[in-house]
Amino acid sequence: MYNLSAVIEKEESLYVAHCLELQVTSQGKTIEEALENLKEAAELYLEHASPEEIEDLQKAHAKNPIIATISVGN
Repeated sequence: MYNLSAVIEKEESLYVAHCLELQVTSQGKTIEEALENLKEAAELYLEHASPEEIEDLQKAHAKNPIIATISVGN
């Protein structure tokens, strides 16, 4: 089992969820639906991933990404 990171953005009438480690994206009408759809997309990705892709995932998983907000401009 992998604990993966997700970033969710509101885009017009949908929420878009991105998995940072897998570079997989999905969407939904609610945050919960977007996350559930992302989980399904990640599971499909992993079912068909090559051994090299799984190894890369394990390396990325060990890094534990930090998500932060920055301010730029005037």
